[in-house]
Amino acid sequence: MKETEKKEISKATLARMPLYLRFLQEENSKGEQYISSTVIAQNISVSSVLVRKDLAFVSSEAGRPRLGFAISRLIVDIEKFLGYDNLSDAVIVGAGGLGRAFLGYEGFKNNGLNILAAFDAAKGLEGKEVAGKKILPMSELATFVQEHSVKIGIITVPKHAAQEVLNAMVEAGIKAVWNFAPAPLRVPKDVVLKTEDLAASLAILAGKLYRLHDGTKEQ
Repeated sequence: MKETEKKEISKATLARMPLYLRFLQEENSKGEQYISSTVIAQNISVSSVLVRKDLAFVSSEAGRPRLGFAISRLIVDIEKFLGYDNLSDAVIVGAGGLGRAFLGYEGFKNNGLNILAAFDAAKGLEGKEVAGKKILPMSELATFVQEHSVKIGIITVPKHAAQEVLNAMVEAGIKAVWNFAPAPLRVPKDVVLKTEDLAASLAILAGKLYRLHDGTKEQ
């Protein structure tokens, strides 16, 4: 794919790519070799026209009459587009409940993320392991990041500590930060930041549930 084409892809299309990939991987595991845009659309809840348009951004696979797309080819092309064919190493700072859950979650590897270790300021956690991955002291963060050429950091610390942790990551050489702390963070222009607001997501879910329940009562 040309670089200009990558830049033109919308955020909505990019967000659908992991959904396409997961579904295609499931079908591939069942032994399916081809699939139509209609079947993909039905399982992703979008139109078949949109499916074909989305896939055209990442694959030259045009599909065969009465057969559809070659699943294995689409999987390779989407993984390459998303960078999943080249695992990116990452570290976590914050080895509390969420951080430890991330250490033990094998699904990240399917999405191109390889978590090497976790770091925490609590001395009681030093030296412990989760899923074979060590929890190390914060004093070792910079050395570890530099020795392993880590570019991705995941923040799972309380709100009050998030900015300090991000600063430490940036100083260590981290270039992309995935933040789960409920805090507005400041980053240099050359660092990518993505914050997941779990409280906001829960509020949206609760609001939708309330409206659904309220609407049911009125019928």
